[in-house]
Amino acid sequence: MADFLRAALAFPAALFSFALTVIAVYWLLVLVGGVGVHILDGGEGGHAGTDDSAGAGLPVTVSLSLGMLLAWLVCLAGAALTPEGPARTATLVAALAVAWAGVRLAGRLARRLLPPEKVASRDDFIGRVCTVRTGRVAADFGQAEVRADDGSTAVVQVRTDESGLVAGSTALIYAYDADGEFFRVAPFDGALDPHKPVV
Repeated sequence: MADFLRAALAFPAALFSFALTVIAVYWLLVLVGGVGVHILDGGEGGHAGTDDSAGAGLPVTVSLSLGMLLAWLVCLAGAALTPEGPARTATLVAALAVAWAGVRLAGRLARRLLPPEKVASRDDFIGRVCTVRTGRVAADFGQAEVRADDGSTAVVQVRTDESGLVAGSTALIYAYDADGEFFRVAPFDGALDPHKPVV
Protein backbone atom coordinates (compact mmCIF):
# COMPACT_ATOMS: atom_id res chain seq x y z
CA MET A 1 0.00 0.00 0.00
CA ALA A 2 2.87 2.33 0.80
CA ASP A 3 4.37 1.70 -2.65
CA PHE A 4 1.03 2.45 -4.29
CA LEU A 5 0.67 5.75 -2.41
CA ARG A 6 4.26 6.68 -3.21
CA ALA A 7 3.65 6.05 -6.91
CA ALA A 8 0.29 7.88 -6.88
CA LEU A 9 1.85 10.95 -5.28
CA ALA A 10 4.97 10.94 -7.43
CA PHE A 11 5.41 12.87 -10.66
CA PRO A 12 3.63 12.58 -13.07
CA ALA A 13 0.80 10.52 -11.49
CA ALA A 14 0.29 13.24 -8.86
CA LEU A 15 -0.89 15.58 -11.64
CA PHE A 16 -3.94 13.37 -12.18
CA SER A 17 -4.48 11.95 -8.68
CA PHE A 18 -6.33 15.01 -7.35
CA ALA A 19 -8.40 15.38 -10.54
CA LEU A 20 -9.32 11.70 -10.37
CA THR A 21 -10.43 12.13 -6.75
CA VAL A 22 -12.74 14.99 -7.80
CA ILE A 23 -14.12 12.86 -10.65
CA ALA A 24 -14.74 9.94 -8.27
CA VAL A 25 -16.68 12.25 -5.92
CA TYR A 26 -18.69 13.56 -8.89
CA TRP A 27 -19.71 10.05 -10.02
CA LEU A 28 -20.55 9.13 -6.43
CA LEU A 29 -22.92 12.11 -6.33
CA VAL A 30 -24.40 11.00 -9.66
CA LEU A 31 -25.05 7.54 -8.21
CA VAL A 32 -26.87 8.93 -5.18
CA GLY A 33 -28.80 11.40 -7.35
CA GLY A 34 -27.15 14.57 -6.15
CA VAL A 35 -26.19 15.94 -9.57
CA GLY A 36 -27.14 15.37 -13.19
CA VAL A 37 -24.93 13.29 -15.49
CA HIS A 38 -24.69 16.12 -18.05
CA ILE A 39 -23.66 18.88 -15.64
CA LEU A 40 -20.54 19.73 -17.69
CA ASP A 41 -22.05 19.11 -21.11
CA GLY A 42 -22.72 21.95 -23.47
CA GLY A 43 -26.03 20.84 -24.95
CA GLU A 44 -29.20 19.06 -24.13
CA GLY A 45 -28.67 15.33 -24.28
CA GLY A 46 -25.02 15.87 -23.44
CA HIS A 47 -23.32 14.30 -26.39
CA ALA A 48 -20.11 15.71 -27.71
CA GLY A 49 -21.29 15.36 -31.30
CA THR A 50 -21.00 13.00 -34.19
CA ASP A 51 -17.80 14.18 -35.87
CA ASP A 52 -14.39 12.56 -35.61
CA SER A 53 -13.16 14.67 -32.68
CA ALA A 54 -11.90 12.87 -29.59
CA GLY A 55 -14.73 11.49 -27.51
CA ALA A 56 -17.45 12.31 -30.06
CA GLY A 57 -20.45 10.16 -29.28
CA LEU A 58 -19.91 10.28 -25.49
CA PRO A 59 -21.09 12.86 -22.96
CA VAL A 60 -18.31 15.30 -22.01
CA THR A 61 -18.33 14.06 -18.42
CA VAL A 62 -17.75 10.46 -19.51
CA SER A 63 -15.00 11.46 -21.97
CA LEU A 64 -13.24 13.56 -19.34
CA SER A 65 -13.51 10.85 -16.69
CA LEU A 66 -12.21 8.14 -19.02
CA GLY A 67 -9.33 10.30 -20.24
CA MET A 68 -8.24 11.17 -16.69
CA LEU A 69 -8.44 7.55 -15.58
CA LEU A 70 -6.35 6.31 -18.51
CA ALA A 71 -3.74 9.04 -18.06
CA TRP A 72 -3.53 8.35 -14.33
CA LEU A 73 -3.09 4.59 -14.85
CA VAL A 74 -0.27 5.10 -17.35
CA CYS A 75 1.41 7.65 -15.08
CA LEU A 76 1.01 5.34 -12.09
CA ALA A 77 2.68 2.51 -13.98
CA GLY A 78 5.42 4.88 -15.15
CA ALA A 79 6.07 6.14 -11.61
CA ALA A 80 6.35 2.56 -10.35
CA LEU A 81 8.53 1.24 -13.19
CA THR A 82 10.81 4.10 -14.15
CA PRO A 83 13.40 6.09 -12.19
CA GLU A 84 12.97 9.82 -11.63
CA GLY A 85 14.19 12.01 -14.44
CA PRO A 86 13.54 12.27 -18.19
CA ALA A 87 11.79 8.88 -18.22
CA ARG A 88 9.02 10.30 -16.01
CA THR A 89 8.48 13.18 -18.43
CA ALA A 90 8.23 10.66 -21.27
CA THR A 91 5.65 8.79 -19.18
CA LEU A 92 3.53 11.95 -18.97
CA VAL A 93 3.61 12.38 -22.74
CA ALA A 94 2.71 8.71 -23.21
CA ALA A 95 -0.13 9.03 -20.69
CA LEU A 96 -1.67 11.97 -22.56
CA ALA A 97 -1.38 10.10 -25.86
CA VAL A 98 -2.99 6.96 -24.42
CA ALA A 99 -5.79 9.02 -22.84
CA TRP A 100 -6.54 10.81 -26.12
CA ALA A 101 -6.50 7.56 -28.13
CA GLY A 102 -8.63 5.74 -25.55
CA VAL A 103 -11.30 8.44 -25.44
CA ARG A 104 -11.35 8.62 -29.24
CA LEU A 105 -11.77 4.84 -29.51
CA ALA A 106 -14.52 4.80 -26.87
CA GLY A 107 -16.36 7.56 -28.74
CA ARG A 108 -16.25 5.60 -31.99
CA LEU A 109 -17.49 2.46 -30.26
CA ALA A 110 -20.32 4.42 -28.64
CA ARG A 111 -21.44 5.79 -32.01
CA ARG A 112 -21.51 2.26 -33.44
CA LEU A 113 -23.12 0.47 -30.52
CA LEU A 114 -25.59 3.04 -29.17
CA PRO A 115 -28.72 4.02 -31.11
CA PRO A 116 -28.52 7.51 -32.64
CA GLU A 117 -30.25 10.24 -30.68
CA LYS A 118 -33.45 11.29 -32.40
CA VAL A 119 -33.44 14.95 -33.40
CA ALA A 120 -36.74 16.72 -32.89
CA SER A 121 -38.43 17.85 -36.10
CA ARG A 122 -41.48 19.94 -36.94
CA ASP A 123 -42.80 16.93 -38.82
CA ASP A 124 -43.17 15.18 -35.45
CA PHE A 125 -46.18 17.42 -34.74
CA ILE A 126 -48.08 16.43 -37.89
CA GLY A 127 -50.99 14.18 -36.95
CA ARG A 128 -51.12 15.51 -33.39
CA VAL A 129 -53.97 17.35 -31.72
CA CYS A 130 -53.29 20.86 -30.46
CA THR A 131 -55.17 23.31 -28.24
CA VAL A 132 -55.81 26.81 -29.57
CA ARG A 133 -54.25 29.48 -27.34
CA THR A 134 -55.25 32.64 -29.24
CA GLY A 135 -58.73 34.14 -29.40
CA ARG A 136 -59.19 32.75 -32.88
CA VAL A 137 -57.39 30.92 -35.69
CA ALA A 138 -57.71 32.18 -39.24
CA ALA A 139 -55.86 32.04 -42.54
CA ASP A 140 -53.41 34.69 -41.35
CA PHE A 141 -53.31 34.35 -37.56
CA GLY A 142 -53.27 31.85 -34.71
CA GLN A 143 -51.24 29.96 -32.13
CA ALA A 144 -51.78 26.61 -30.48
CA GLU A 145 -50.11 24.41 -27.88
CA VAL A 146 -49.06 20.90 -28.86
CA ARG A 147 -47.59 18.10 -26.74
CA ALA A 148 -44.53 16.11 -27.90
CA ASP A 149 -43.75 12.43 -27.25
CA ASP A 150 -41.53 13.29 -24.28
CA GLY A 151 -44.40 15.16 -22.56
CA SER A 152 -43.05 18.64 -23.24
CA THR A 153 -45.28 21.24 -24.86
CA ALA A 154 -44.63 23.83 -27.54
CA VAL A 155 -46.59 26.85 -28.74
CA VAL A 156 -46.68 26.85 -32.55
CA GLN A 157 -48.06 29.09 -35.27
CA VAL A 158 -51.21 27.62 -36.83
CA ARG A 159 -53.49 28.62 -39.71
CA THR A 160 -56.83 27.39 -41.04
CA ASP A 161 -59.38 28.27 -43.72
CA GLU A 162 -62.21 26.91 -41.56
CA SER A 163 -64.18 28.80 -38.93
CA GLY A 164 -64.95 27.99 -35.33
CA LEU A 165 -61.46 27.60 -33.87
CA VAL A 166 -61.26 29.81 -30.78
CA ALA A 167 -59.27 29.75 -27.53
CA GLY A 168 -59.56 26.31 -25.93
CA SER A 169 -60.66 24.54 -29.12
CA THR A 170 -58.89 21.40 -30.22
CA ALA A 171 -57.53 21.07 -33.74
CA LEU A 172 -55.68 18.46 -35.76
CA ILE A 173 -52.32 19.43 -37.23
CA TYR A 174 -52.24 17.95 -40.73
CA ALA A 175 -49.49 19.83 -42.60
CA TYR A 176 -46.52 22.17 -42.21
CA ASP A 177 -45.96 25.17 -44.46
CA ALA A 178 -42.20 25.65 -44.62
CA ASP A 179 -42.43 28.99 -46.47
CA GLY A 180 -44.79 30.56 -43.94
CA GLU A 181 -43.33 28.57 -41.00
CA PHE A 182 -46.75 27.57 -39.66
CA PHE A 183 -48.87 24.44 -39.28
CA ARG A 184 -52.18 23.93 -41.04
CA VAL A 185 -54.94 22.74 -38.72
CA ALA A 186 -58.58 21.65 -38.86
CA PRO A 187 -61.21 21.38 -36.10
CA PHE A 188 -61.00 18.06 -34.27
CA ASP A 189 -62.69 16.29 -31.36
CA GLY A 190 -59.99 16.13 -28.68
CA ALA A 191 -61.54 13.00 -27.16
CA LEU A 192 -60.41 11.07 -30.24
CA ASP A 193 -56.74 12.10 -29.83
CA PRO A 194 -54.60 8.90 -29.92
CA HIS A 195 -51.74 10.82 -28.21
CA LYS A 196 -53.87 12.06 -25.33
CA PRO A 197 -52.21 11.23 -21.97
CA VAL A 198 -53.97 8.54 -19.95
CA VAL A 199 -55.25 10.01 -16.69
